[in-house]
Amino acid sequence: MERRLKVYVYEEGELPIVHDGPCKDIYTTEGRFIQEIEQGKKSKFRTRDPNLAHLFFMPFSVTWMVKYLYTPKSYNLKPLQDFVSDYIRVVSTKHPFWNRTQGADHFMLSCHDWGPHASRGNPLLYNTSIRVLCNANSSEGFNPQKDVSLPEIHLFDGTIPAKLLTPRPTSPPQYLAFFAGGNHGPIRPILLNHWKNRDTTLPVFEYLPKGLDYYSFMLTSKFCLCPSGHEVASPRIVEAIYAECVPVILSKNYVLPFSDVLRWEAFSLEIPVSDIPRLKEILSEVPEDKYVKLKEGLRQVRKHFVLNSPATRFDVFHMVLHSVWLRRINLRVDQDATYP
Repeated sequence: MERRLKVYVYEEGELPIVHDGPCKDIYTTEGRFIQEIEQGKKSKFRTRDPNLAHLFFMPFSVTWMVKYLYTPKSYNLKPLQDFVSDYIRVVSTKHPFWNRTQGADHFMLSCHDWGPHASRGNPLLYNTSIRVLCNANSSEGFNPQKDVSLPEIHLFDGTIPAKLLTPRPTSPPQYLAFFAGGNHGPIRPILLNHWKNRDTTLPVFEYLPKGLDYYSFMLTSKFCLCPSGHEVASPRIVEAIYAECVPVILSKNYVLPFSDVLRWEAFSLEIPVSDIPRLKEILSEVPEDKYVKLKEGLRQVRKHFVLNSPATRFDVFHMVLHSVWLRRINLRVDQDATYP
């Protein structure tokens, strides 16, 4: 991939909705990818000659669409879909590339929960193009054969929190497992109902009480509980990886990021929602040698979930491009022989 892949970034569209995106807070990955592919120094992947491109990137930000086009509390997503429809109409009438593959070698990227809804603005984008989404819910149209699951990375100020950059304490973990978060979505109420304030070795909070530190709990727990909220993705998974706290994924229909190449069972646990009442029993029975291997796995995969500026080999930016590339290499384009 590193030797061959070339991406053409459409130049159509204006700031702030196109060619920009959030580079901090919960939608960090959306803006940072757009920034890197557009402005990365000496990018070896971007080409300004569309005839040399294997892939075509549409650099609009769904997060900024929500900010600038959505009327709060209206629940009307049509302005987002109209924008996407108009954007594709422009690039497909101005250039030949969309039409020759029906958009199959084109991709969008969004970490906003409404990314899948925005993609409904064009049927070919939804059904044929590559959609890189944090909200990778296979029960809501996400197709792992053509779509890419994007990790949700919550960087408050654009950088990894300092506490997660320090070595994990060498002393034995103080807690078996930990969770703190809002009571929303279908899974968290179950978790909170069974475990909130029930066991001091398994602290579960509905929001962390004042005076307690979230990352300190992560760094002193063996396992970090990562239940889905309103949508399937959770930034706790990446935070747990940073903290070397084995993620316990409590979700339904979530296609995990980079699962084409990463063996998630080597560094995380996935427990059925129906087993939430048995969490302590299940986690307590994990053999110590398996736990040690899971922690070793976390150390090995950590680099794949880091946003670097500029991007470096094997980081999130490269992993996303690799995932998109895997979905592109099996596509045959019937046209003149100059196209790779």
